[in-house]
Parts: sequence; C-alpha cells; structure tokens
Amino acid sequence: MRLSQSVNSVLKYGGMIFIVTASILAIFTLWANYTIDASSSPFVTDDISKIEPNKVGLILGTSRILSNGDENIFFFHRIDAGVSLYENGKVEYFIVSGDNSKKGYNEPEDMKNELVERGIPERVIFLDYAGFRTLDSVVRAKEIFGQKSFIVISQKFHNERAVFLARKNGIEAFGYNA
Repeated sequence: MRLSQSVNSVLKYGGMIFIVTASILAIFTLWANYTIDASSSPFVTDDISKIEPNKVGLILGTSRILSNGDENIFFFHRIDAGVSLYENGKVEYFIVSGDNSKKGYNEPEDMKNELVERGIPERVIFLDYAGFRTLDSVVRAKEIFGQKSFIVISQKFHNERAVFLARKNGIEAFGYNA
C-alpha cells in the first residue's frame, strides 16, 4: 500500500511541476512575441508608399521548392516584393541571404537567378551564402557587407523578428512584407 501512495505522490507532484513549468514557458513565449511585435511594428509595413528609399534591400532566404516538389509561395512573394521595391525606386541593390550548405541546394543563387529573370540587373545583386539564420543574415549585412541601414524583405512574421534583431544590433532596419 505504501508503494502505491509514494507513486501517487510522485505523479501528483510531478504533474504539478509539469503544469507550472509549461505555464511559465507559455507566459515567456507570449511575452517574447509581444515584445518583438510591439518594438518592430513601427518599422514593418506592407504598404510600399510608407517605405522610405534605402540603398539596400535584404531578401531573406527560403527554398524555391518545397519538400513535396511544389513551388514555395514564400520564395516567390519575396522575389515579387523585391522587384516591386526596385521598380519603385525604394532600393538600388540587393543582398540575397540564405542557406547553401548542401550540394544542389543554394537559396542565394536561386533568388539571384529569379531576380535576374524578372529584369533586375545582376550587378546590383550580392549573395550572402552564410545566411543560415535570420540573425546571421542581418548581422552579416552589417559586418560583412557594411550596411548600417536596409529594408528587410520577407513575410510579416519573419520581418518582425528580423527587424527586432537588426535594431538590437545597431542597424537601422525596416521591413517590407512580401
């Protein structure tokens, strides 16, 4: 009888510890999301008329093709947004940043090729092959490519995080939502 009481006690307290830990993690996640959204929202938009011209647009990487073989709409929307910014005189140059760590997989090259196919001159496109994470991409735009200000081009959920990270690293970043 005592063994079953001990097991019940362990399960009861273990369950309480799990619930408290899960609650703390949920509160922290909500707080972090709120903080990122609140601090970046003044600098992120999907209205091109609200974007001030900037020398550089940073297109964040994503795969052109999904694992099921379908085209990735995020990729094409980012390209569309970049072309729109260029054609409207909002950016002069692009840094295309992404992953190319596996043979036959090259996000920056795919983005460059698509931009060129849409009429963007190759000479205004610079490739960052080491943009494995959002933080890497924004910090490398500053440290490697010498940019202290740029427009991040991605989807809203991604731009909020990228602009937040950039501004925390001393970069005057703005986000244009694809």
